[in-house]
Amino acid sequence: MYDQKRLLDFPSLLNARDLGGYPTTDGSTTRWRSLLRSDDLAQLTLAGVQAFAMYGIETVVDLRWPEEVAASPSPVTRVLKHIRYEQISLLARTPEEWRVRRADNAAKELWNRAMLEGVRSELKDVLQVIATAAPGPLLFHCVAGKDRTGLIAALMLALADVAPEAIAYDYAASTDNLREAYLQRYADAEPEAIIEAVQCPEEGVHNMLAYLAKFGGAGPYLEEIGMRHEEVQRLRARLR
Repeated sequence: MYDQKRLLDFPSLLNARDLGGYPTTDGSTTRWRSLLRSDDLAQLTLAGVQAFAMYGIETVVDLRWPEEVAASPSPVTRVLKHIRYEQISLLARTPEEWRVRRADNAAKELWNRAMLEGVRSELKDVLQVIATAAPGPLLFHCVAGKDRTGLIAALMLALADVAPEAIAYDYAASTDNLREAYLQRYADAEPEAIIEAVQCPEEGVHNMLAYLAKFGGAGPYLEEIGMRHEEVQRLRARLR
């Protein structure tokens, strides 16, 4: 449906892609080589690390919990030390704190909306890093690159006035990117459970956009959670 050149060849990442080239509601398209999303960089092979470096990425924002980072350290901190690396846990500070904080297990189609309600402080911290980052390519990621990463991607695309169906397409693309590899990686698990785990329903984006509309859109929502207008404008400029 949309240009497939956004898929990035960083072996052995499964879910790395560029947020450029998406249509906006005013007839423009988002900028290439500015914002990238991916799964866990610890999966990079030597060839992947080389491709990553050659791409010219200047900033990496790691959305994982500290425990996840310790278990699978990022090569950015070990090999690619010229890249600015920021680790900011999006789901509270620890898994335990997140389990206590969340009111319930939101259905997948309500996940993004629940996140916008439940992690405002952490979301602000992540987006302020993006707003102040160097202008070159910036990549953000979590483990699978679908939930935490998917929320940031969808919010940034919404802020850039990307057409709702394109935001939903980008969010749902993780399902196909991950399904077959995860079925092989977790061959001992029930296939139905794996397929369910990688689902990223388009309804999740449409519910998120409906929530943002209550504030007047993504920009007013970000100001509501404490971001300055100038910061919001710098975020928007990332893709416009």
